[in-house]
Amino acid sequence: MSAATTRSRTPDRLCAEAVDLARAAAEEAAAPGVVGEHVSLVSEGDRVVTHFFECKEPGYRGWRWAVTVARASRAKIVTLDETVLLPGQDALLAPEWVPWSERLRPGDMGPGDLLPTEADDLRLEPGYFGEDAPPPNSVVAETSHDLAERVEAEDAELTDRRPADTVMNGRGRIASLAEELGMRRARILSRYGLHTAADRWDESFGAKTPMAQAAPASCATCGFLVPIAGSLRQAFGICANEFSPADGRVVSLSYGCGGHSEAAVMPRTPQPAPPVLDSVGADVFPLHPKRDEGSVAVPSEPAPDDDLGHS
Repeated sequence: MSAATTRSRTPDRLCAEAVDLARAAAEEAAAPGVVGEHVSLVSEGDRVVTHFFECKEPGYRGWRWAVTVARASRAKIVTLDETVLLPGQDALLAPEWVPWSERLRPGDMGPGDLLPTEADDLRLEPGYFGEDAPPPNSVVAETSHDLAERVEAEDAELTDRRPADTVMNGRGRIASLAEELGMRRARILSRYGLHTAADRWDESFGAKTPMAQAAPASCATCGFLVPIAGSLRQAFGICANEFSPADGRVVSLSYGCGGHSEAAVMPRTPQPAPPVLDSVGADVFPLHPKRDEGSVAVPSEPAPDDDLGHS
């Protein structure tokens, strides 16, 4: 180990004693009362020392004010180099910065928010291509080219001068034709976009969810399932049961819940039969019942010579 290395690890005496200078610099950078007690000092090199002070600023737990001082060779005056706020070993640090495209989660968008998509987004592909001519190896390539030249020649004979603003390039003609056919979307979902959407929907409302595991039947046989168009109709549909947890959501055909249309059919409430009225004959109802028809026996009349009791 060289003498210079040994000398650099030993703090300079004058720089180590400049605690008041370092504290004044830290309080100037922060505020009075925010800089705490002197924690430690570290030798940064020959006649260069860094003083560490406790930081009492709310929200900066474990941070320290670092003030570096130095002095020139053979000089007795200590000068200030820099003052910074550095985190300690147990400092409370902010999480690592993540780009917004990676922080975005489903449901984060609100009213007025705009979500741009990249030009080379793997989830999208062109809805129509701008090639006006057929592929070179196509059977109709040469025929179409000759026909186009013949039409242009006939148009040139009919009109002496063709306005420049009416001439459209190949991409413009394709875009105009696509708009007439109702294909106004410049980009559509690619196979990658369809697969990622299918995986996302199946994870939320698929066969592996606890609701589907306990369901009496799958959505494929449910009357509340609304079919969808496109290639995903073979695996997904839309639930239209207002009492289902997936109402208005895209569900897998293997999903299911207790609101299945055929799970339990409620029987109809039995209706009592209408009363039968005999309007032909008359029924005789006695006003007073007979004495021997009751449930309590009627005592017989006492004899004339019986004892009627004492007077």
